[in-house]
Amino acid sequence: MIRKTLNASRLQQEVDRRIHRMHDIVEDGVKIRVPRPQLQEPDKTGCNWTMTHFGNATGFERNIEEVLKAVRAEYNLSTEAKETVDPFGN
Repeated sequence: MIRKTLNASRLQQEVDRRIHRMHDIVEDGVKIRVPRPQLQEPDKTGCNWTMTHFGNATGFERNIEEVLKAVRAEYNLSTEAKETVDPFGN
């Protein structure tokens, strides 16, 4: 399957959305802090990003790993640099 690409903010939002829709997390009313994805060399599956150091995640590591596995299979982190526009025209 060919992965879609998302920028770091959108990828972070997608992981956050999926985590906070999981039954165990909704039921416990916990708010897990989702870190920004970090670019890495593509792994054996072809995924080029990782996430570590989730906040307030104790006891929910399995849930997070489940979400990460699914999202990493669907998306890659965009490596295109944003074009910066000089407001002064230099």
